[in-house]
Amino acid sequence: MALKSAIRNLRSNPHLLFVRLPKLLSLLCIVVGVAWLLLLPLNEYSRRTYISENALLPGQVHAYFTGSEQNIFRGYKKELQAILNDETKDKSEVTAGVSDKVQSIFEEAGLKFARQNYEYNSAGNTHEGENSYAIIHAPRGDATEAIVLVAPWLTADDKLNLNGVTLALTLARYFKRWSLWSKDIIFLITPDSKTGTQAWIDAYHDMHPASVQPLPLKSGALQGALVIEYPLEHRFQTLHIVYDGVNGQLPNLDLFNTAVSIAGGQMGIGANLQEMWNHDDSYEHRLQTMVRGMTKQGLGYATGAHSSFMPYHIDAITLQTKGEGWEDEMALGRTIESLCRSLNNLLEHLHQSFFFYLLMQSNRFVSIGTYLPSAMLLAGNFTIMAIALWMRTGYYPESKPVQSKGEKASAEKAKTSNIAERKLALPLSLVVGLHLLGLVPLWVFNNISHQYFTTITYVVLGVDIILPLSLAAILSNGLGLSKPLIPQQYHLIKSFSLLLLGLSLSTLATLNFSLSFIIGLLCTPLSFMARLQGPAPARLATSGLGLILLNLLSPPTVLLGVCWYTNVSVETVLTEAAFGWDVWGMWTQVVVWCVWWPAWLIGGVLLGSSIF
Repeated sequence: MALKSAIRNLRSNPHLLFVRLPKLLSLLCIVVGVAWLLLLPLNEYSRRTYISENALLPGQVHAYFTGSEQNIFRGYKKELQAILNDETKDKSEVTAGVSDKVQSIFEEAGLKFARQNYEYNSAGNTHEGENSYAIIHAPRGDATEAIVLVAPWLTADDKLNLNGVTLALTLARYFKRWSLWSKDIIFLITPDSKTGTQAWIDAYHDMHPASVQPLPLKSGALQGALVIEYPLEHRFQTLHIVYDGVNGQLPNLDLFNTAVSIAGGQMGIGANLQEMWNHDDSYEHRLQTMVRGMTKQGLGYATGAHSSFMPYHIDAITLQTKGEGWEDEMALGRTIESLCRSLNNLLEHLHQSFFFYLLMQSNRFVSIGTYLPSAMLLAGNFTIMAIALWMRTGYYPESKPVQSKGEKASAEKAKTSNIAERKLALPLSLVVGLHLLGLVPLWVFNNISHQYFTTITYVVLGVDIILPLSLAAILSNGLGLSKPLIPQQYHLIKSFSLLLLGLSLSTLATLNFSLSFIIGLLCTPLSFMARLQGPAPARLATSGLGLILLNLLSPPTVLLGVCWYTNVSVETVLTEAAFGWDVWGMWTQVVVWCVWWPAWLIGGVLLGSSIF
């Protein structure tokens, strides 16, 4: 009876039903969504990692890479160092000499060798180089499947990876002597971790642009890839496993678990992730690791040479040596050998484990079914407000409910109401127009030269201050229109904007959870932004303060704030973003300029209309 009475009171009180209740529900969704994420590091909401694919058998074979192979490693390293340190030659001659030496080493080991030239242009910069690669054809295979070992000359941190390249050459000679391989093994030497791998993998699948040379030599379908980064000139302590891909894509969790199992269980080498060197398995460190992973996933950029393989559904990770300890190149070589032996056991592509997960430690994770509701709740709060505003625009009570006569009608209340006609043309046109306007900064930031990025950022910041106020003045005073907008149209504008925002973020959550959650969190004030009513002084003061706070959450302001906090220049960040758009196929900018920015503009227009 109490529930029926409450529902009856809601129906008889439109203000409570269409104004106060949706705001409370939206606020509840936001609070629960954030709280849900904060609960994930607890043992009750996370799980220990495990290997689903039994064929991998990590650490079940003895690794023989040791002894005399270390002498081969040292010999190759001295030969490469002699070429790199030759001061009588210019840079191009040194590069050509190194490529020739790599070719001679591969061919002497009995491998088929090929080269590939490429060139990319992005933000006024030219990126060019030459890839070298060789293939071991499997004695027990039919050249239908392959594993890739990548050793870039420059690591993701732009450090010389001499030991990594030398180790790859040594492993090529060592692997060639074994007859147990059922998959081809491709050794890829690239100039850097950003362009070389992307050019090679695109050409491998015949998806390369005209500026990238096609591959003269190929193998079968790629089953996995390992990237070796050993820039240190001393022994290392732990292995740092990097797994984040472009646009938030992740490798199969079995590959990561196999690397951790082999490094920690078989080789006795510690494994770290997300640059957490002293993880004590506390709640704080778990949360910090998870947030770091979400940040990289949300930004969507490539974190290493392995990231280029993700769009082609090829599982890949990067093994980075960190710290100063007692492990040498032989320990890393045995780890890679054991990993290749595990991948060699696969009868089919990795598919049984998770592709969507959040790691909080090397042995603890959260699956998509557990963490997805947090982003969905944030996206759902916009949808709730959009539906409530839509219903509110058509409901205008004219009189209070009256008691009807007769025994049959004694228990019912008759309510007289008028359903108003919704004026959709202008609200729809404004919302669609502002979303299309987002294509302008999207094109500008991906096509201008890098030296103008900082200037254009401040120009957009100025536009963000002027444009909402200008549109608000036009809509409120009817400038250029037949007449000013009525309250119903303002509600419709907000309804359509929040509906698009909620639909976009809920769809994005299934593709890139972290980006959806971050954008949703930054947009939460938009659910409560509206055209204010009341006395002019109070309305002007509240609207002015609201616009100031809202501008602190605009895309260019957030960019400037993040750059200031991390001590990274705006030009560097936007150059990397433009490179990601041109080379990696990164679409984070689309979400920023075509989803977040238009929704923010509409919030500013609604709040600014209170001033006029």
